[in-house]
Amino acid sequence: MSASTSAHDKSAQQSLLNSYETLLSRVEHMHELANAEQWAELIDQRTSYVLLVEQLRELDMTVSLDTAALKRKAELLERILEHDVDIRRRLVSRRDELGKLIEVSQRQRNLHRAYAPQQGSAVAYETDDADSSRSP
Repeated sequence: MSASTSAHDKSAQQSLLNSYETLLSRVEHMHELANAEQWAELIDQRTSYVLLVEQLRELDMTVSLDTAALKRKAELLERILEHDVDIRRRLVSRRDELGKLIEVSQRQRNLHRAYAPQQGSAVAYETDDADSSRSP
């Protein structure tokens, strides 16, 4: 029974490491999307990434790793986190960029609201003046 338990443990460890490798592959793809500024697709991928992380967290709590597997897990996590940090940095930069664009748009709208009624009134006065100059 010890041999079958050991084989089961190795299989569970390999399954867990495979899940981390899948996560790494996913985050590498997301990093490529961020570099290409494909924001909509990146956000779509991020949703499935978060779900994968949750599944991995649950699996991780049930599997004990030996020293070699722990080392491999640490290597994978380090690479995952490096990509994740850069993706987050790019997303924050994009958010700030969009915030500036929204601010400019709001200023333009406020200016339009402030001056558009006066322009309309000036046109009405000009029309009235033109009409009164034609009258005897």
